Amino acid sequence: MDFLREIEGKRAHDPIFNDKAMSSGRSFIPGPVIVGAGPSGLATAACLKEKGVPSVILERSNRIASLWQLNTYDRLCLHLPKQFCELPLMPFPENFPTYPTKQQFIEYLEAYAERFDIRPRFNESVARAEYDHTLGFWRVKTETTEYVCRWLIVATGENAEAMVPEIEGRRKFGGPIVHTSSYKSGDVYRGKRVLVVGCGNSGMEVCLDLCNHNARPSLVVRDSVHILPRQMLGKSTFGLSMWLLKWLPMRLVDHLLLIVSRFMLGDTAKFGLDRPKLGPLELKNLSGKTPVLDVGTLAKIKSGDIKICPGIRQLKCHAVEFVDGRTENFDAIIFATGYKSNVPFWLKERDLFSEKDGLPRRPFPNGWKGNCGLYAVGFTKRGLLGASMDAKRISEDIERCWKADAKRLTVKSHT
Repeated sequence: MDFLREIEGKRAHDPIFNDKAMSSGRSFIPGPVIVGAGPSGLATAACLKEKGVPSVILERSNRIASLWQLNTYDRLCLHLPKQFCELPLMPFPENFPTYPTKQQFIEYLEAYAERFDIRPRFNESVARAEYDHTLGFWRVKTETTEYVCRWLIVATGENAEAMVPEIEGRRKFGGPIVHTSSYKSGDVYRGKRVLVVGCGNSGMEVCLDLCNHNARPSLVVRDSVHILPRQMLGKSTFGLSMWLLKWLPMRLVDHLLLIVSRFMLGDTAKFGLDRPKLGPLELKNLSGKTPVLDVGTLAKIKSGDIKICPGIRQLKCHAVEFVDGRTENFDAIIFATGYKSNVPFWLKERDLFSEKDGLPRRPFPNGWKGNCGLYAVGFTKRGLLGASMDAKRISEDIERCWKADAKRLTVKSHT
């Protein structure tokens, strides 16, 4: 803290200190540096500001929530009701629907940043961040600047980079092969045979969108999957689950969810969609794998408008050979294979984050705090609700340090 006090003294009494610092490419930040201006970074900055702690957000893109704005399809809506997706300190507008659209969510985030006067530093891609044990501060380096700070908050999230599997024969295929991060609408695939790889919420919804644009989609299902109706008994399935968990053990709640799902959706195994042995909530809790909330895709599978296919063995010229030996012709392939963290590429720290997957080593709810003022937000595998919980914990923790240091400096200045 003496180092920071010296810096603040120079900034206060030397009018050219800041110019010297910036000309040398170094910027001293009294509060935390937050890497990432998505919902997690915005939520943390707002919670800190509400407690009187300033922060700086570094964002590699030229806008907030770049994943939502640039890498999502047009028909996307929030999969959970808005009350489970709002960020701390500001609810969604009352006139928004239960499941806000992509554009409505972006508008909400922009209004959120405006309300809390959050102004990220855009086009600042962090190349390296490491703790300097000599100084007792973090050094966060972008292409143009080195930021020096006491606290570093990693808010790049679980979905920083698209994940595309290596498949034999990719160069032979000849048609377009894209990830859902590049998919906008099924309009460009009208009349075409499209293979969607991945049966999570995105893969299911892209298949439905393709059907609605008169394409002919097939869906690769390699693993078992839980499909639940989005609404049960007049309530959102997620909301009902959260309410039941207050009174009943998780396995019993899972059992009830599967009974109602079987009644509403039928036996999904008849259509090539086997359910996992673990219940949907238990599986989510143990592995982070999210159940699919059906928005109409299952009806298209039942009607035959969407074909179910096994895993891919190899690609051929405008054709795909599956693991069961069948070969079918396709015009395009869309990978709905998810995203991954990019933290290991730039953060030189191995205690809080795993080198293998770039996620916190300790499971929720204990993965938000590391050593030496390092924090993680948005890595809970519990969506926006989990990110909001992290943001509140982090802001409370930093506030305690901030106030303690301020009190200590006040005492020193009077002695």
